[in-house]
Amino acid sequence: MNTVPPEHIVWNWKSQAVRVGVDRLGAGPTVLLLPAFSSISTRREMRPLQERLASNFSTVAVDWPGFGDEPRPEIKWRPDAYVAFLRHVLSEVVPRPFATVAAGHAASYALAVGAADPHSTGPLCLIAPTWRGPLPTMMGGKRRLGEWIARLGDLPVLGQLLYSLNVNPPVVRMMARGHVYLDPDWLQGERLAQKMTVVRASGARYASIRFVTGILDLMTSHSDFIEAARRFEEPILVLYGAATPKRSKAEMQALANSPNVRALMLPSGKLGVHEEFPDEVAEVVRSSLMAWNALLGKVEPTRLAAI
Repeated sequence: MNTVPPEHIVWNWKSQAVRVGVDRLGAGPTVLLLPAFSSISTRREMRPLQERLASNFSTVAVDWPGFGDEPRPEIKWRPDAYVAFLRHVLSEVVPRPFATVAAGHAASYALAVGAADPHSTGPLCLIAPTWRGPLPTMMGGKRRLGEWIARLGDLPVLGQLLYSLNVNPPVVRMMARGHVYLDPDWLQGERLAQKMTVVRASGARYASIRFVTGILDLMTSHSDFIEAARRFEEPILVLYGAATPKRSKAEMQALANSPNVRALMLPSGKLGVHEEFPDEVAEVVRSSLMAWNALLGKVEPTRLAAI
């Protein structure tokens, strides 16, 4: 297994330098891994998948600007920044990967960028894909409140207080139990400590609040989500857990109606299924990647049959 020490890239957005983390592991056709958007997400959540895929693939996990474990600049993040960043990654960091694995909200960006620029992402493995942030989902799509909350979050003292009240350990654990992890005790001890380091990073509130309030939603409707999948020219795997929250699960199941989509529900798991059940997720993802690889003639069918 080929392990490369953690590295960073510096990407410029509107004259501000943004440093994000990158992890590389393995050898073979390159697979880009994009973590979910959330207050507790970093590229580290993809590490269990990297370790399980690295025997066959060169895996590259990249943080999103405004998220991750690096200090984050004071930027009023919007979807256009994330589209630009993903295009930069696909042209400069991981040029035209063999395939892309995207979790949660990252799936909507991978779908949109891949549909607009065919073959830029390779086939997609979408893990518990979402397109709408938590607050507008709870409020039936209403978004005006989110703009007000984000403005308050930008204030120097009040904003940090507002953010801190919503990402203290009891609240983080409550939200994780409700939507992210099936086992109510999964996020505790060292795991919880690592997540709290993420939410306490300097400048963490700017992107986090905008994700929660729906400001980072690239798509504005269910039909946009479905249409992006229909316009995508390569195969798509949609993978989700049986315990996924009802509204989110319905959105994921709707993607299966697109002709190039294969959807599979695992017997366990919620939105963090790839973290909590990495063996089950990696088995399905590896199988799909190897099948696509064989289809493209990059590995011999006998090797595929043996895996």
